[in-house]
Amino acid sequence: MDFGNSYGLVDTYLPQHIIAIRIMLAAVFGAMIGFEREINTAGAGLRTHILVSVAAALFTILAFEIFHTIETGEGETRADPIRAVEAVTAGIAFLGAGAIFRSGGGVQGLTTGAGMWLAGAVGLASALGFYFIAFGVAALAVVVMAALKAFAHRVLRHNVSEVPVGRGEKS
Repeated sequence: MDFGNSYGLVDTYLPQHIIAIRIMLAAVFGAMIGFEREINTAGAGLRTHILVSVAAALFTILAFEIFHTIETGEGETRADPIRAVEAVTAGIAFLGAGAIFRSGGGVQGLTTGAGMWLAGAVGLASALGFYFIAFGVAALAVVVMAALKAFAHRVLRHNVSEVPVGRGEKS
């Protein structure tokens, strides 16, 4: 990598193409979650969920790359990548909380906020190489948000018109 270093590129613990694959998969899995929100006209839709998932993946990859490049004199690493993961989680929770608001006597945006938080977790999983888990969780999120909504409306007879204003999730 001496050639790359002469142009300002850094050596990475993970190969660059693996990093790119992980970020692309985070985008795809975030899109799976965001698409459901988009078709239900939620405030945070496709683009937001993709960006949250990709940002979480990038922060996670950077944290672990930094972890692998910092060494002390004794050969021990003093950096703690878990703290970076916690910071990413807290940042996404902050964004998700911004999607939640009170309207009248109820709360709206809970599902959207939870979806954003989950998109961040899917991005973290993708960044760490847990592709099948990330895909499975994204697929489960779509089932939970779309299919269970239909189930609640049809089987439990919870129609939007029957829910008092400000009660429940805005679709």
